[in-house]
Amino acid sequence: MPQFKYKARDKEGLVRTGAVEAEKPEAVADQLSAMGLIPVHIEEQAKPPASGPGFSALFTRITPQELILFSRQLATLIGSGIPFIQSMTIVEKQMSNPNFKRIIAGIRLDVESGAAFSVALERHPKIFSRLYAGMIRAAETAGILDSILDRLALLAEHEMDTRDRIKTAVRYPLIVVFAIVAAFAFLVTYVIPKFASVFAQFKTELPLPTRILIGINYAVQHYWFLIIPGIALIVWGVIAYVRTPSGRWQWDSLKLKLPIFGPLFQKAAFSRFARVFAAMQKSGLSMIFTLDIVAETVENVVLARAVESMREGVREGKSLAEPMEASGLFPPLVVQMVAVGEETGELEPLLNRVSDYYDREVDYGLRNLSTMIEPILLLIIGCMVLLLALGIFLPMWNLINLFQK
Repeated sequence: MPQFKYKARDKEGLVRTGAVEAEKPEAVADQLSAMGLIPVHIEEQAKPPASGPGFSALFTRITPQELILFSRQLATLIGSGIPFIQSMTIVEKQMSNPNFKRIIAGIRLDVESGAAFSVALERHPKIFSRLYAGMIRAAETAGILDSILDRLALLAEHEMDTRDRIKTAVRYPLIVVFAIVAAFAFLVTYVIPKFASVFAQFKTELPLPTRILIGINYAVQHYWFLIIPGIALIVWGVIAYVRTPSGRWQWDSLKLKLPIFGPLFQKAAFSRFARVFAAMQKSGLSMIFTLDIVAETVENVVLARAVESMREGVREGKSLAEPMEASGLFPPLVVQMVAVGEETGELEPLLNRVSDYYDREVDYGLRNLSTMIEPILLLIIGCMVLLLALGIFLPMWNLINLFQK
């Protein structure tokens, strides 16, 4: 449907501008008249950049930093008393990402056409989560849009900081594993075959470790065209299975039970649960809607199922702590804090304390992650070095004994 820009005057003679969708200019005039406005100028406008992504925008990802920047800038402008449409225009001009600029332009035009800001955000679910749109809806009702935008930025910063710490902690183990695999591949591909050709001249039986290494080399050299697609197919199959409901359940259950990483995943999930719950309760959202959004944001279907049981319990008139304790997933600290918060009416500050506590626990666990993983890495390295040493030196020992005879 075409979009028309208009200029009109209200009953007090003030000029109003905006954009609406209609079949023809006459329909726009009718809409303006119904709104109590007198049309002055109506003009069909070309489709804005927001109507569809360009070729470069298809490959331009919107990062969490850009979303934080958007929330911070819009909160500052609105808090300074600048009208919403003008604030959106300023933020749109400041945005360097063409894809995000296009989306902001589309949101602004939707609001100019009469849509609520939260409704305009819901049209871009890949960028603005249900948590984001839900808190904005509460802010529109309470008239505290700037403070809610600041709170959303704080939540996003907290989430990004946690992810960055996890990435930093696992970087060292990943580098070590990659180096081990690369060294093993080099030795099996280039070193072992040379030894094998030397040993073959003496027609002596090779030890088992050497035969294993030679067998690996033979398989890689002669069947690589089957091995590579096979590995890719296995990886694709695992990913496809994890995306199914049963596969996601098993994968999330496994993550919570891993020997070293499991406790970290649990503590990070509890921190996120408490932080989001507290933020939404402070925004004045209903308990049912809060639990519905929290279930989607914990990023673990096992914990999400427990939150859903809490939501059903609240609908039946039960307390929050009762289904939390019955699930067996939440530690006593969280259950007791929630129970006390319900009794005293201080649920939001107590949940923030829970989140701060688990943040410190996650930070401590990440700092000690390398220390906990080092014995496992040393064991793996030792086994590989032992296999390579036996594969290379046992034949040499046999040759020495053969020469001595």
